[in-house]
Amino acid sequence: MTQDNEFSPADIEAGRKLFAQEATFMLGVARLDGLPDEGPPEVAFAGRSNVGKSSLLNALTGQSGLARASNTPGRTREINYFDLAGRLRLVDLPGYGYAKVSRTEVEAWTRLTRDFLRGRSVLRRICLLIDARHGLKPSDLDIMAMLDEAAVNYQVVLTKADKVKPTVLAAIAGKTATAIGRRPAAHPVVRVTSSETGDGIPALRAELTTLAEGD
Repeated sequence: MTQDNEFSPADIEAGRKLFAQEATFMLGVARLDGLPDEGPPEVAFAGRSNVGKSSLLNALTGQSGLARASNTPGRTREINYFDLAGRLRLVDLPGYGYAKVSRTEVEAWTRLTRDFLRGRSVLRRICLLIDARHGLKPSDLDIMAMLDEAAVNYQVVLTKADKVKPTVLAAIAGKTATAIGRRPAAHPVVRVTSSETGDGIPALRAELTTLAEGD
């Protein structure tokens, strides 16, 4: 299931070229007073623990070791910054909503993210990752409500699309699009991706490249 035809060949090529450039780890921020000075546009990646944020970042950049992927949910506890050729910063936010402490984690994530969002003028979008096998969970809806209230633009990106049958995937994508249809800060297009097969990655690169260019 691809969405690459939404973009021209030139758009896809521009995305490929940008993300083919070197991406480097900048720093991990445990306290908000450690955030880097504002510079290039920023795109943040958020999602439930073990949704595949690290794998997606690695797939986008073509660097398998850029972000540490782990089978242990909740491993990322810092805000991790990656610089992409000085043109775009990719920000990996801590995961939320795992196991018995899901409510506690959501509340902690919400506090951290609210502070991160406050006054971060270079933040262009949050990619909100949702596991395509499960769809939207209550903790995801909580985060979406918070982002709506903060008026921060976010886009739902379904991950692990290769783990779902095409008919089921189409239904989940449609249901997700309907769920965000009336949310004020949500981008209307739901991206469908697989870090394993590369499905949807060129389109997401092309879209993020427009943010780097300020279009």
